Amino acid sequence: MHCVRKVTDDLYWVGANDKRLNLFENIHPIPRGTSYNSYLLMDEQTVLFDTADWSVCRQFLDNIEYVLDGKKLDYMVINHMEPDHGASIEEILLRYPDVKIICSVKAADFMRQFRFHTDNVETVKEGDVKSFGKHQVTFVMAPMVHWPEAMVSFDTTNGVLFAADAFGSFGSLDGKLFADEVNFDRDWLDDARRYYTNIVGKFGANVQNLLKKAAGLDIKYICPLHGPVWRQDFDYILDKYNKWSTYTPEEKGVMIAYASMYGNTEAAANILATKLCEKGIANVALYDVSCTHVSYLIAEAFKYSHLALFSVTYNLNVFPVMANFLEDMAALNLQNRTVATVCNGTWAPQAGPKMIEAVSKMKNTTLLNEGLTVASSLNEDTYAQLEQLADTIAESLQ
Repeated sequence: MHCVRKVTDDLYWVGANDKRLNLFENIHPIPRGTSYNSYLLMDEQTVLFDTADWSVCRQFLDNIEYVLDGKKLDYMVINHMEPDHGASIEEILLRYPDVKIICSVKAADFMRQFRFHTDNVETVKEGDVKSFGKHQVTFVMAPMVHWPEAMVSFDTTNGVLFAADAFGSFGSLDGKLFADEVNFDRDWLDDARRYYTNIVGKFGANVQNLLKKAAGLDIKYICPLHGPVWRQDFDYILDKYNKWSTYTPEEKGVMIAYASMYGNTEAAANILATKLCEKGIANVALYDVSCTHVSYLIAEAFKYSHLALFSVTYNLNVFPVMANFLEDMAALNLQNRTVATVCNGTWAPQAGPKMIEAVSKMKNTTLLNEGLTVASSLNEDTYAQLEQLADTIAESLQ
């Protein structure tokens, strides 16, 4: 049975939601599920923009059949070949063998790699235009947002930007297709940030290139491949994307992340959080990295201007989960942050120097201290040092 929604008079959302999936890309927790968005344009020639993940293929195919209502499918535009959007290509080819595929040259290569075989492929390049009747669609290349074959398609007739993986979010739509049908800032922003920072975050310069291209388009709808469709409040989401892609903190505040084995490092982190709040710095978020998936930590690191990293020493190194967090920050190109480090150790406190070494490699990053060291447990001296560190962070935030 079909489950579709209209985007415009002749454009339909024919995607589907998956609330059973626990891990996106088999790594990122998605407790609210995800949507796989696909769009079907009913012009003189019918056009499907992207397909859907195999897990929702049955619903996806029912939706297409309902909207087509006996008409043939003329074209399928592939903006992004990643399997969560391209897995159902073969099913479309089986059911609509005369459909012509439009995609980038690199996407055509990837189709062959995924063994989707068809000779009915039309490759396009930057600025190419295709008419499907009254609708004229321009193709804009978006390499490394976040795969090299990615492109976006802009319908100049009704101002719809088919944005591929840009402007997406984790989360099942649950019937609410448009961002203005939900309280996005309250209920969706955290998932959108976590999606961007972990999936696209490394490629900020490429996103900036796409934003510059988009600035010249008369956009009335943004149709991403995950999450809600935007039809108003474009400045809100564009501002977020501009900050995230330039690694500019969204907020002045402090993310405290700690890795503790027996509670002493945790106690130090709690003292710092308390001291900061006493000094009027209430925008403080505290995380135990052993209990928090790294995708959430990355999203928060992109959000806040200041990071305070606490780690116990383990095998003469940084505690493994903290080391993983540091590695992910580097892999996702996080920069422009102010960082303080606190190390704990009993006989060879090496976590501090290792954290400082890792942080020092981050672009445009300011180290607030040379590392505070806790010798096993807290005492009056370390308590005073934590107070001083809170003063230093508070001053830096002014």
